[in-house]
Amino acid sequence: MQVYAARAVGWRSALAVHTWIALKRRDALAYTRYEVIGWGVERGVRAVRIDRFGPDNYWFGARPDRLVDLRGDAVEAVIDRLEAAIARYPYATSYRTFPGPNSNTFIAWLGREVPDLRLDLPPTAIGKDFLPNGRLVGRSPGGRGFQLSLLGLGGVLAGWEEGVEVNVLGLTFGVDVKEPALKLPGIGRVGHPGN
Repeated sequence: MQVYAARAVGWRSALAVHTWIALKRRDALAYTRYEVIGWGVERGVRAVRIDRFGPDNYWFGARPDRLVDLRGDAVEAVIDRLEAAIARYPYATSYRTFPGPNSNTFIAWLGREVPDLRLDLPPTAIGKDFLPNGRLVGRSPGGRGFQLSLLGLGGVLAGWEEGVEVNVLGLTFGVDVKEPALKLPGIGRVGHPGN
């Protein structure tokens, strides 16, 4: 089970990344890649796409960084929970670049629903702070913290995986104490590379 992030396409690449997840069961011949893509949603195409690309393909020329890599027998149960969370994703047929729901909202949703991921999304994952159904308070994507968010436009987050973050208009400023680093909009992490 792996989670990836790569710089977004076009002008968005200056500030944001696109994230996705790839799952492979013990006896499977290949990975199954799940991601949210906005193209075509206005024409009725589902935002959640399956196997559009390979598990670790470049995202329109951008090399992906692996954020999470879980292996072993215990991963089968995690995959079960992830597939159930994917089926429950509340924005499977909608997409909005800013402030969300977008690809980063989807991966953050999976982290909140399956804390075993211990997900620390990069500060460039704009949309990760968009909580479902307009909620103001929720679990952090890392599963071991909490956040306050006003529709992804502003808020604060504190969690063991993420550290302390402040979201201003979708841009994240923060400090990671577990793996010491500053988190800055557009730049990402400065300090320990994380994951």
